[in-house]
Amino acid sequence: MTEASKGHLAMLCFSALVAGSFSLGGLVANEIAPTALQAARFLLAATLTGAVAIATGRIRRAHLAAPWRYFVLAGFFATYFVLMFEGLKTAAPVSAAAVFTLTPIIAAGFGYLLMRQRLTPRIALGLAVGAGGALWVIFQGSWSALVQFEIGRGEAIYFLGCICHAIYPPLMARLNRGEPPVVFTTGILIAGALLVAVYGWGDLRATDWAALPPLVWITLAYIATFATVATFILLQVASLRLPASKVMAYTYLTPSWVLLWELGLGHGAPVPLVLIGVGLTVLALVLLMRPEPQREVTPA
Repeated sequence: MTEASKGHLAMLCFSALVAGSFSLGGLVANEIAPTALQAARFLLAATLTGAVAIATGRIRRAHLAAPWRYFVLAGFFATYFVLMFEGLKTAAPVSAAAVFTLTPIIAAGFGYLLMRQRLTPRIALGLAVGAGGALWVIFQGSWSALVQFEIGRGEAIYFLGCICHAIYPPLMARLNRGEPPVVFTTGILIAGALLVAVYGWGDLRATDWAALPPLVWITLAYIATFATVATFILLQVASLRLPASKVMAYTYLTPSWVLLWELGLGHGAPVPLVLIGVGLTVLALVLLMRPEPQREVTPA
């Protein structure tokens, strides 16, 4: 398996795990303050990855150099998660997913600014096809549903979060100094836990943790283990092997994965017309997975 293939496989798994955050997050968004949930999430996730890093002896003194890198990356990613759950308080999951489709295009811009990753015509076509397919899935092939889409406060908040999400892959590639994924992830998670805890200390103290519904704890366990630890590592694996535009293009699969999550949670199956959009997102990924005739990433 080539290095690029490893990056694509990592992002395929990433998109499936991230989709669960939308389905579960929408169910508990109003049960707990976003900052309290995210602080607990980062702390639990950091404990898990830290234990693995220590047990496997992967941490070296050189990995602790320039700790500001972890705080910069954690600042962007933690902000994304907080704004995501804050936006879901008032934004419908469909609207939030529509906003999320803007992320790959934004990531392509940051990829050029930070890593001089150029957007070739084929990649641009793939991104366009993927965006169209994702929107088709989100609005279930209904023109009237698309027309009724409105940008409200929740959508605006989440859009700011998506900008933070888009800058993360190229910035990670720029700041990584060869640290193993589990070590680099642990550093980011510890920094994220500290930043969110300081920012949301009032929410942390005000939360009655013992009285939280079981679904909140289930969601916390999922987002800490699968939607944080696993996705952080997968995103790092992909970001070091693929341009930012290709990495973030896998977010186009998220609406399709969400459909499967919703089906699994007993929320009903999508109309057959939606499968057209799923097909378009798959076509887009096929276009993006083809190797480029020349190197796409040129160090700045």
